[in-house]
This record gives sequence, C-alpha cells and structure tokens, in this order.
Amino acid sequence: MKDQNHTKLPTGRDIPFLISAIIGVGASGPIIAKSQMPVPTMIFWRNIIGGLVMLPFALARREWQSKVQRQAIGWSVAAGILLAAHFICFFWAMKFTSVATGTALTATQPIFAAIFVKLTGGHIPKKSFGGMIIAFASVIVITGIDFNLSVRSFQGDLMAVVGGALGAAYMVIGAKVQRDISTSTFTSVCYIVCGLSMLPIVLLTNSPFTGFSSYEWLLLTSLIIGTQLLGHTLFNFSLKRVSPAVVSLIIFFEVPVSAILAYIWLDQKPPAGTIPGIIGLLFGCVLFVLRSNQASSDEKSK
Repeated sequence: MKDQNHTKLPTGRDIPFLISAIIGVGASGPIIAKSQMPVPTMIFWRNIIGGLVMLPFALARREWQSKVQRQAIGWSVAAGILLAAHFICFFWAMKFTSVATGTALTATQPIFAAIFVKLTGGHIPKKSFGGMIIAFASVIVITGIDFNLSVRSFQGDLMAVVGGALGAAYMVIGAKVQRDISTSTFTSVCYIVCGLSMLPIVLLTNSPFTGFSSYEWLLLTSLIIGTQLLGHTLFNFSLKRVSPAVVSLIIFFEVPVSAILAYIWLDQKPPAGTIPGIIGLLFGCVLFVLRSNQASSDEKSK
C-alpha cells in the first residue's frame, strides 16, 4: 500500500457508487434495531446469501490459479473472520445502546484505518489528521452522544468502538487483496467465510435459523440488498481505486443518514446538533483533503 495515494478523493463512477453505499450502510442500524431476529442468525443469513449472490461472478473469473491469487484468497478468508467480528460488535451495539450513539462510535473506523495504513507503510500527512478529528467530533455532535453510567449502554458503546477497529482492518485487507483478485472473488469468499464463522455462535446461543414472520424476512432482505450488496460491495469495489482511509472517512456520512432513518422508522428524534454537526463533518472532510494536498505540495517543493 506504499505506492497508493491515501488522501486522493474519489472520482468518476466511484462517486455515485459511494453515495449509494452510504445510504445502504446508513440503513443498517435502524433495520437491525427494528428486527426481532436474533443477531447471530441475521449475520449468518445476511452474509451467506450475499456471498452466494456474488459467487457465480467469482467462479467465472477462475481467480485461484496463480500463487498470488491463492494468497489473496487466503487474506480474503481473514477479512471474512474480521468482518464477522465487526458485525457481532455492531449488531449487538445496536441492541445495547441507541442507533445514533452506536453508529457514531463505530465511525471511529477512519481513525483506525489511517493508523493501520501508516503501520503498513502507507503515507498520510500528519496535517490531515486534524480534519479527521474534526469530522469525528462532528459525528459526536450529530448524535448528541451521552456517556451515561448505564452498564448496558457502556457495553454497547465499547462494542461499537471495537467494531470500528475491526471494520477498518477488514477494509485495509480488502484494498490490499483487490490488487490481485476481483471484487466479486474477494466479496464472495469474505461474505461466505463471515457467514460460516457465525455458525458456532448461532448453535451455541440456540438461535433459530427459520420460523420468523414474513416481516422479519423482509427486513433481512432489505439488509442484504441495501447494506450488503449496495453498501459493503460498492465500498469494496471502490477500494480498488480509493484508499481505505478515504473510504472510511466517507463512511462518516452514514451517521446522519442512520439518524434520519432512525427518526422516521423508530421515532428516535435526532438531537439539536444534527445540522451544525453535518456542517462540521463536511468541514472536517474538506480540511482533511486540503491539509493533505498542502502537505504533499510542501514535500514536493523540498
């Protein structure tokens, strides 16, 4: 990842893809909170079905013949395990704390992604971190997050932060392996492994696989189409050209989307800081890019 520009904004078709992905992922929190399906079962079906949808496209490419491709598939398996852990943290956070708070704390993902990028040899100018911190602070303003003393809420908050770190690791691996294999191969392996990783938890928690109402299956279908296929898959597709640090930063915008949908579906009223928070979020993202470009120009002039 050393030769990738980790502060370059998306261009061309990646822009509508990322906008669609933000809407899809933003809908996940309210859907999860609204559903009565057990968390392990929901994660299992969401990923198994999503992976099977992508599998025919992956098989058609036959990307397992070279050593490099097999290594990339091995990394895709690791990404699937990380994604399963990310989903466990995020889904249960939605049950333990509010949708807005859980989504906001999971949105620490860009900070972790930037750290992981630097640890793997990528370059992100120090000046750009100021914009990222402002963007995250704006997310906190949007949600009106309150660190109350409820043990249950604290557990949800903690799981959300851990989920952000795991999601960042999954995204960094996705950017790495898609240099050698296609998005369809990566996502089919990753999603199916993620789903299979949930099997022991489904069995240990005695969570049923079937027997749900048609409404619950409708919610699951919405989660698969909107969040899994249009959300995660389009994010992964963009990772072929856009740095995981930038993609993670863009994911910040799922927070206002999630808060608005939570208000419409769950009557969780957005806090008064929503509008100034969105303004701050945009300012932080712009500052991230401008500071990065300024730092790059300074380095070239030396």
